[in-house]
Parts: sequence; C-alpha cells; structure tokens
Amino acid sequence: MKKIKLILSFTFLLAIAYSCSTPDGIDKDLSSLDSAASANNSKIFDISTDNSGLVKITPKGDGVSAFTVSYGHGSSAPANVAPGSSTSHVYPEGSYTVTIVSYDLAGHSTSATYPLVVTYRAPENLIVNIGSDMTVSATALYAKSFLVYYGDVANEVGTPMSASVANALATGVQLPNHIYAAGGPYTLTVIALSGGVAKTTYTKTLFGFPLTFESTTMDYFFGTFGNVNFTNNVANPSATGLNTSATVGKYEKTVGAATWSGTYSPLNIPINFAQGRKVKVLVYNPNPANIGKMLNVELESAISGTGATANGVGVLKTAITTSGAWEELVFDFNTISAIPSTARFGQLVLRFNDAAAGTGEIIYLDNIRLTN
Repeated sequence: MKKIKLILSFTFLLAIAYSCSTPDGIDKDLSSLDSAASANNSKIFDISTDNSGLVKITPKGDGVSAFTVSYGHGSSAPANVAPGSSTSHVYPEGSYTVTIVSYDLAGHSTSATYPLVVTYRAPENLIVNIGSDMTVSATALYAKSFLVYYGDVANEVGTPMSASVANALATGVQLPNHIYAAGGPYTLTVIALSGGVAKTTYTKTLFGFPLTFESTTMDYFFGTFGNVNFTNNVANPSATGLNTSATVGKYEKTVGAATWSGTYSPLNIPINFAQGRKVKVLVYNPNPANIGKMLNVELESAISGTGATANGVGVLKTAITTSGAWEELVFDFNTISAIPSTARFGQLVLRFNDAAAGTGEIIYLDNIRLTN
C-alpha cells in the first residue's frame, strides 16, 4: 500500500514540475512568425545640392528587422542598415538603381529597386581674377575645377585649374603668368566645371598695344588724376591724312589741372619690350597754342627687369609739332639703357604739358603701339 502511495505522489510532482516549465499562453508553436512579413517598404533619398555627390539613403518599412542597401555604383559593397538608420554614398553625376532588401522577424527578405538620378548644379557667382602679368585665378560656388583658355592659339586646349573647396566655395589655384606674343585683342575664357554636365562660362576681351579706340566692347579704361578728363571712342575730329579711323581718344587738361595730372591705364596684356622698344602715338592737336608742349609716355608697374621707378626711369617726353593734322610722335625707349630688352610693364601713363597747370587744352590720341 505504501508503494502505491509513493508512485502516485511522484506522478503528481512530475505533473506540477511540467506545468511550471511552460508559462500560460506560450507554447512551442512558432508558425505565427511565418506571417510576420514586412510591409510598406520605401526609401528616402536626401541628395546634397553642393555638387559633392553625397546621397543619404534611409530605408523605410513596417515590421522590418534589418535592411541591406546596394548603392548601384561600381564595386561598392552593400551596407547593412538598422531600422531608423541611414547610409550615405558619394555618386558621380548620373543615373543609378539602388536595391534595398528588407528582412522581417522571421528572416524572410523582400527586395525592391529604386531609380536614383544625381544632377550637379551649374557653378554660381563665378569671379575671375587677372594679375598684372596675366596670372589667372577664379572663385565660384559649387565648382569642382576650372578650364582656362587664353585665346591666342588656334584649336586651343584649355589649361586645367584645380580648385580647393570649402563651404561650397571653390577657389582656383592661381596659374603661372601667360606671356602673349602680341598685344591682342584676345578673348580670355574661364569655364567653371561642376563635376558633371553643367558649367558656367566667363569671357573677357584682353588688350594691350595697339590701343586703337575702335572697339565699343573693349574696356580700354583710362583712369585720370589731377583733374584731367579722358574719353574713349569719340569721333575722329579729322579723319584724314595719317588717321582715317572713325573713333579716337580725347585728352582734356581742364583749367587749373595740376602740372602732375594725367591718365593711367592698367593693361591686361603687358607692354613687352621683346616685341619692340619704341612707343608710337598718333596725335591730333586742334590748337596752334599747343605746339611745342610735351606729351609724356610713362611706363609703370614693371613686371620683368628694372625700369619705371620713382626716379623717372621709364619716362619719355616728345613735343607736339603741328596743329590741324594728325602727326606721329615716337618715344624711343632704346635711349634708356636701364630698361632691359626683357622688360614688361603693366601700366601706361600719359601726361601732357607737365610744365604748367591746365588751361583747358584738348588733344586727341589714337593707335598707341609698340614697334622696333
């Protein structure tokens, strides 16, 4: 009888132990997980606008335990992304197919593809800086690099100019000086490249000698000092004899203008003594009272060699000899031995009758050139 009681007691304890090992409402049936599929899968593409090509990819979906993102660009390895997280990739401009695989809690996968188009914006606020000896640099928003065309060679291949980029502002590294074989005019072209198809172009007409005052688009720029007036592109007062051109430059030394008054013109293309050492100027004097008065040609902003210093080196004077007709004045810089044959000058200065204050004198100038 005791044995029967012991067997019954042992059986009862086993039943209690088994009931305690499996909590209420939980069993070993995991088949319900097979129906826990992800849904509403999508993505967010956050494409940068600074031409960096950076794209932030954020996978989206309900019931997702993990994502795998394939960028669709070259051999880049896929990225594993947790729900709520993102991954980033740098793309060249172009069209791509991004593949996102979503994994649900049961380990099932769902794959979807999404088109991605990366377009670079055209560079903005392109500013070109030209140094006194044709050294070129540039700045532009959203530029990756630059191409420079000097305009003096047929079928010219652009000179690359790299850019340093900070806060979307690209600054071109200054190129070495470019020496033109003649005084132009030439068209300088600088192209800011986005890194894609879009680009922005800057052009400027460059000039040196000869100065003819015929172009209405060329920036001859004769600045003045000491109360002198200078006007570009005025009608030729006497289109006969040595000068039948339509337009010329007008120099006016106003009443009371200082003895040291004059004009200055920074030249895009420097005066290069390798191309000649004589400056010739056509002058028209409408007033006989001006005969004998001196016109100064002064060369400043020396770039190569010595010359154009404060002690007067680089200054020549020649007297006007006639009235009512065009004449040619010659300024022979061979007479100044201190200026070497390799000298280049970035600025032309003209002064008239520096022996006295102005009395309202007017003369006309044209075809300022450099010869041998």
